[in-house]
Amino acid sequence: MYVDDCQYTRDGKRYRRVLLREGFRDQGKVKHRTIANISNCTEKEIEAIKFALKNKEDLAQIKVLEGTVRSEQGPCVGAIMVLKTIADRLHITEALGDGDMGRMALWQVIARVIDQGSRLSAVRLAKKHAIADVLNISGFDEDDLYNNLDWLSENQANIELNLFNSRYKNKPKLYLYDVTSSYLEGLKNELGDWAGQSHEIV
Repeated sequence: MYVDDCQYTRDGKRYRRVLLREGFRDQGKVKHRTIANISNCTEKEIEAIKFALKNKEDLAQIKVLEGTVRSEQGPCVGAIMVLKTIADRLHITEALGDGDMGRMALWQVIARVIDQGSRLSAVRLAKKHAIADVLNISGFDEDDLYNNLDWLSENQANIELNLFNSRYKNKPKLYLYDVTSSYLEGLKNELGDWAGQSHEIV
């Protein structure tokens, strides 16, 4: 395995191509294949790969570097960004509003999808995700989330109306709904008349 570092000129412009390659024999002939294109790596990263390959038989040279490189796990971004994008497209973000309570309610929705649990677990989960960067909220505890549930209860009708208006620009006059979850028995059940019917909204 080796690094194929090549510079060339095309249309008056200077280019550099850096490939991680290996040689192999096929029916007695030496051939080469590309394992990875590392042209977009930084100069230091390319030199580090060259150094590692050059000293692969003498790991002691590489161990000298041990302790000089430190890796850290930052806040997770992927899951919260995906769910925030979905919430935006479904107009959930718009329906909840851009206030502190709306953003905290959105976090409760997202936290529920990522890892179902209690308000306390949602607080702990927030410490692992980049909610300050994505949702612009930070520094809350489970009591704040419980207060947020009170806010959601008080504003439920408006939130549902906002969701409805964002979904239906031209409000339909006829609604068909499924009541197959209703279980009715008997020959003289007056509630049975409602099963499967549609109603016109005036």
